Amino acid sequence: MAATLFTNVTVWTHEKAAFPGEVLVEGNRIAKVATGAQQISRSGAAVVDGAGATLMPGLIDGHAHIPFPGLRNFYDWGAIPAEEHTLIAMHNARTLLDAGFVGAISAGSVKARLDVVIRNEIEAGRIPGPRILAATPELTVTGGLGDDRRLHFDVQTISMVVDGVENYRQVARTFCREGVDIIKMAVSGHQTMPHAPAQATVMTEAEIAAVVETTSAFGKRTAAHARANESVQMCLRQGVDFLYHCEYADERTLDAIEAARERVFLGPAVAPFHAQLFENAIPGMDRTARERLEVQFEQVCATYQSLRRRGVRVLIGGEYGLPGIPHGTNARDLAHFVRYFGYEPAEALATATRYAAEAMQMGDRLGQVKEGYLADLIMVHGRPYEDVAVLQNIDNLQAIMKDGAFHKRPAGAAWLSAAA
Repeated sequence: MAATLFTNVTVWTHEKAAFPGEVLVEGNRIAKVATGAQQISRSGAAVVDGAGATLMPGLIDGHAHIPFPGLRNFYDWGAIPAEEHTLIAMHNARTLLDAGFVGAISAGSVKARLDVVIRNEIEAGRIPGPRILAATPELTVTGGLGDDRRLHFDVQTISMVVDGVENYRQVARTFCREGVDIIKMAVSGHQTMPHAPAQATVMTEAEIAAVVETTSAFGKRTAAHARANESVQMCLRQGVDFLYHCEYADERTLDAIEAARERVFLGPAVAPFHAQLFENAIPGMDRTARERLEVQFEQVCATYQSLRRRGVRVLIGGEYGLPGIPHGTNARDLAHFVRYFGYEPAEALATATRYAAEAMQMGDRLGQVKEGYLADLIMVHGRPYEDVAVLQNIDNLQAIMKDGAFHKRPAGAAWLSAAA
């Protein structure tokens, strides 16, 4: 059995403060964790001297869109042939792993089977990438998010249009048959849609119920784009698993989220707001649009500050792959959580490790540096548990290990040596 021993490292895991120690990996599992002056036998192991670097669980994006191509016009997204789009998703998956993300919870695949194909190829070991929970395209209603059709022009861009209870039931069954892990619904409107703004609820509760009931019967889960207060309430009543955005939740709805905190996971997807407001990702935004976005951003911050205080499990992930927030820069979300939501650095890291592993239903074997857990690890120059920004520079990632195998090996002969 292949073995790797990390020595002279500072170990960070959510359960305790960072400590100097050693970690032995055998096969794809963490076999032993030693603290302080304790030493693990070097016999038969390749030894990695971390020179004080931080060894921690690999990161997990809780709101990923691996097929997002970064183009500004959604019509251009829809025009990409499925074959070329599969290659785009393949390259994006590798980019995500290169950035230290060993897992990704998809929140929408754009085209029907892109997530499924990429997930299967990664699991078979034929291409590099993170562990993926594969999703459907965003299922929307006529006039909802991603319905970019016109009476004279029929087109599919980022979503699939479905209307009515029985149609939703049939589509959910079809995607469960095709192997998705998550059915994603666009329950509310969106700030870019003049006919269905972010505070509009465009799906009916009966449609949501049909998707949840059908998906549950197949042992799968559901996710929702839910910005409007009523949309969040409906999703909670019907048992949706992943609630994204939710910035317009009122106090009563926040109470309901808190009551469901052992079951649900939330994700603010704050990166697009930050990119548009502070990084000029969409140059030329008119004053009125900017003012509306500023108010919405303030609402996001207030909502997630409250959810943090309430102990709700919130996940990083900001729809990377949109213009201005390319794949591979996903670790910026950690700094957003610290700056705008009041998280301590170690708290923010927990959202991307332990809690995200729980969201993947792998919390008993992923997301911590713990004996018996899967060896999905990153070795980082610096102290991310004190300054999460160090994770934004991929040069600080000195080693990336997934399932006990190096995706990125420590550089130089002094780093990696075989022990007798």
